[in-house]
Amino acid sequence: MHVRCVMCDREEEIPDDSPEAKRIRNRPIHTYMCRECHDRIAEKTAERLATGKFIFRRSSESSEEEF
Repeated sequence: MHVRCVMCDREEEIPDDSPEAKRIRNRPIHTYMCRECHDRIAEKTAERLATGKFIFRRSSESSEEEF
Protein backbone atom coordinates (compact mmCIF):
# COMPACT_ATOMS: atom_id res chain seq x y z
CA MET A 1 0.00 0.00 0.00
CA HIS A 2 1.38 3.40 -0.94
CA VAL A 3 1.02 6.01 1.79
CA ARG A 4 2.07 9.62 2.21
CA CYS A 5 3.24 11.19 5.45
CA VAL A 6 0.95 14.01 6.59
CA MET A 7 3.88 16.04 7.94
CA CYS A 8 6.59 15.87 5.26
CA ASP A 9 4.68 14.47 2.22
CA ARG A 10 7.18 11.61 1.87
CA GLU A 11 5.72 8.65 0.02
CA GLU A 12 6.40 5.19 1.41
CA GLU A 13 5.19 1.66 0.93
CA ILE A 14 3.76 -0.36 3.82
CA PRO A 15 2.70 -4.01 3.68
CA ASP A 16 -0.95 -4.48 2.70
CA ASP A 17 -1.53 -6.95 5.52
CA SER A 18 -0.10 -4.75 8.30
CA PRO A 19 -2.42 -3.46 11.06
CA GLU A 20 -1.56 0.12 10.11
CA ALA A 21 -2.63 -0.42 6.48
CA LYS A 22 -5.89 -1.98 7.64
CA ARG A 23 -6.52 0.95 9.97
CA ILE A 24 -5.98 3.45 7.14
CA ARG A 25 -8.19 1.50 4.71
CA ASN A 26 -11.10 0.99 7.11
CA ARG A 27 -11.06 4.40 8.78
CA PRO A 28 -9.94 7.18 6.43
CA ILE A 29 -9.70 9.63 9.33
CA HIS A 30 -6.56 7.76 10.47
CA THR A 31 -3.52 9.26 8.80
CA TYR A 32 0.00 7.96 8.19
CA MET A 33 3.11 9.55 9.70
CA CYS A 34 6.58 8.35 8.74
CA ARG A 35 8.93 7.06 11.44
CA GLU A 36 11.22 10.11 11.24
CA CYS A 37 8.38 12.57 11.81
CA HIS A 38 6.94 10.40 14.59
CA ASP A 39 10.31 10.22 16.35
CA ARG A 40 10.90 13.96 15.93
CA ILE A 41 7.52 14.81 17.49
CA ALA A 42 8.13 12.37 20.36
CA GLU A 43 11.53 13.93 21.00
CA LYS A 44 10.17 17.50 20.98
CA THR A 45 7.32 16.50 23.30
CA ALA A 46 9.77 14.93 25.74
CA GLU A 47 11.83 18.14 25.68
CA ARG A 48 8.74 20.23 26.45
CA LEU A 49 7.78 17.90 29.29
CA ALA A 50 11.28 18.24 30.76
CA THR A 51 10.94 22.04 31.01
CA GLY A 52 8.16 21.72 33.57
CA LYS A 53 6.05 24.39 31.87
CA PHE A 54 4.21 21.92 29.64
CA ILE A 55 1.51 19.73 31.16
CA PHE A 56 0.70 16.61 29.19
CA ARG A 57 -2.96 15.87 29.84
CA ARG A 58 -4.49 12.56 28.98
CA SER A 59 -8.24 12.10 29.22
CA SER A 60 -8.03 8.69 30.91
CA GLU A 61 -5.69 9.92 33.67
CA SER A 62 -7.56 13.15 34.32
CA SER A 63 -10.92 11.38 34.69
CA GLU A 64 -9.41 8.97 37.24
CA GLU A 65 -7.87 11.82 39.27
CA GLU A 66 -11.17 13.67 39.61
CA PHE A 67 -12.82 10.91 41.66
